[in-house]
This record gives sequence, C-alpha cells and structure tokens, in this order.
Amino acid sequence: MTALQLGVLHNTINSRFGPGPLVRADHIMALVTGSDSLWVGDHLNGVLPRSMWTPKHTGLAKIIPNIDAHLEPWTMLGHLASLSRIGRLRLGISVTDPGRRNPAVTAQAAATLHLLTKGRAILGIGTGEREGNEPYGVDWSKPVARFEEALATIRALWDSRGELINRDSPFFPLHNATFNVPPYKGAWPPVWIAANGPRMIRAAGKYADGWFPANITQPKTYGEKLTALRAAASDAGRNPDHITPAAIRFVITGRNWDDINEILDSDIAKIFMLASPAEAWARHGSQHPMGAEFTGVQDLVPQTIDEVTALRYATKVPKSLLQEQFAVGTPDEVVEQFAEWRDQGLRYLVVGNASAIQPSMTKGMATTRPYLKVIRGLKKL
Repeated sequence: MTALQLGVLHNTINSRFGPGPLVRADHIMALVTGSDSLWVGDHLNGVLPRSMWTPKHTGLAKIIPNIDAHLEPWTMLGHLASLSRIGRLRLGISVTDPGRRNPAVTAQAAATLHLLTKGRAILGIGTGEREGNEPYGVDWSKPVARFEEALATIRALWDSRGELINRDSPFFPLHNATFNVPPYKGAWPPVWIAANGPRMIRAAGKYADGWFPANITQPKTYGEKLTALRAAASDAGRNPDHITPAAIRFVITGRNWDDINEILDSDIAKIFMLASPAEAWARHGSQHPMGAEFTGVQDLVPQTIDEVTALRYATKVPKSLLQEQFAVGTPDEVVEQFAEWRDQGLRYLVVGNASAIQPSMTKGMATTRPYLKVIRGLKKL
C-alpha cells in the first residue's frame, strides 16, 4: 500500500516571544520527524471568540496573549524559505483567501515562493471565511463564484507567457494585464483546493493538483467525496490519479484518557464546535446555537461573541461532537483512526495539534510528547 505522506500545520499567531520562535519550533519538529511539509494558515483573526482567549479559560493565552494577532502568511512562508536550506521541506499555505487578496497578488506570491524554495511551494486555496472578509469591506455574497473566478484568473496569469491578458470577469477582470514572474524549471506551484460541497468538488476536479478538504470529519464520507472528485476530474478530461487526495485534521491527544477527557470537558475546547456546521451538531442530537441552517466556520464571526454568550453556547456541545470533529485519543488510537482514512484513499495528511488549547498551560505543553508520537506513528502507515 502507498505510504501516507505527512505535513505539519502551524497557526501563525504572534506570541510573547515575537513572530518567529513558535513557527521555527514547528519547522524543526517537521524536520526531525521526517515530515514532508510545513503549512501555515491564512487568517486576519482567530476562529475562537476573543472573549474566551484568556488565562481563565486557556493556559496558552499566557504565551499567545491575543488570538486575533495572526501574522501575514506569505511573509512567514518567505521567512521559512530562508530556513529551508537545512532541510527539504515543502512549504504550503492552508489555505489562502481569494477574496481579500487579489488573485494576481496570490499568483505572484506563490510563484515567488516556488522560486525561493526551488520548486517546493504549494498553493492551498479555498473560499475563505466571512470573518476575514465582511468585517473588512469585502463582499461575501457569492464566495464560491468568487473562488472559481480567482482560480481561473491565477491560471490565466500563469499560462500567459508574459503576453498581455484581457479577461472578462464579474470579480477580477484583466485589462492588458501582464505577468512575468517565471515558473521554476517550467513548473508552477501545485494548486491544492479545499473543497467539500458539490460545486467546489467539481472545481477541484477541473483545476486541482491536490484535494485538501478541512471540514470532512468521517473517513467514509471522505471516501465517498473522493469518488465524486475523481468523477469530476474524468468529466473534465483529466486523469484523476494526478490529483493528490489530502486532508487537514486537528488532533487532541494525551498520555492517557484522564488527560484527554480534561481537554474535552473544557469550555475552550467546546467553543471550537461553533465552527462546526449545524448538520454535524444534528448528527449528535443537538441544534447549533446559531440555528439549524448555520454553515459553521465559513459564516462564523467569533470576535462578536462575548464571554457570557460563549459559555452558554459551550453548555450545549455534546462530547461526541468533539470526538468527531477532532482526531481524539491516545497516540496509538489516533494513528489507528487515520489508518481508516488511508483505507478510504487518503494519501497526504496535514495535522495540527489542538491538544495544547486547554485550561492548564503545563498540561498543554505536556501534550507535545504524545503529539510527536502520533506523527511518528503516522509515518509508519
């Protein structure tokens, strides 16, 4: 069976130590564990209510005082590129927003990183989220249509060979535009698309080099949607085997189940579930506090939720929902869960450690060892 490739995800948030030390620590971890890649997120603010990001609720707030202090990701990837001379890590963005960042600028940034890394850049891209657009004056009425046009624009610029480009678009029209950053040895960065719904999966089948969903939580569902992706690629005249089946998953692990349950029972872990869609809550016999039609992270604006409201929402979260939305268990149990995903066709897994987000900073830091055991176990799948 084909071995599972592995990437490590880092959320680039400023810390008391400055912008660099935490991401460099994850860079070293990815190297020493033999991972294939390191990824950074693209956010202007956090996905948790800022009212809950205090030492009262999470010990990590003593190191990262402001959950909304997200650092600019392409700048951080450039910094990581300068470190990559000591290893051969691929560098990816998970995933960039096509609305608040003009696709011409994204095409330029990804092509530049590809040159700097000598062909080791990956452009992850999706629709983005309301929280990073609407508060900043970016229209959020048609995120999927905007995404499709952004991707088509990036491809048009990369394929232009320096010629003037004119292209009609309701979102990103080009008028005698030029693009002259060269590809690295004739190749552009692979495009990995965060696609879940039918329309996005059709777009991934047409354009993607990698399929990179973040919101699929069950291996069987992953396998079913992978089948749909491959059909979409065939319909577009492409070889489905040329699209890497990937996924992003966050891990909650610990030395034993007493430690794990302490995380699962915390308000800070429960409030993560606001980012889950209402249909996921319904599977566990509960209604999302924001309504039966709420889509989850895509429409969540967490900075407007005060502490009292957040704590009320946390009481409504079923524990089983947390155990679906995260990969939860001891290191061996988590690895076994991911073996089911591999059996459904997953070939590239990007993991992030959510275990540290808990009331105790000491216990949060202690999860590093079992998390490393998870990564080492995944390398053997």
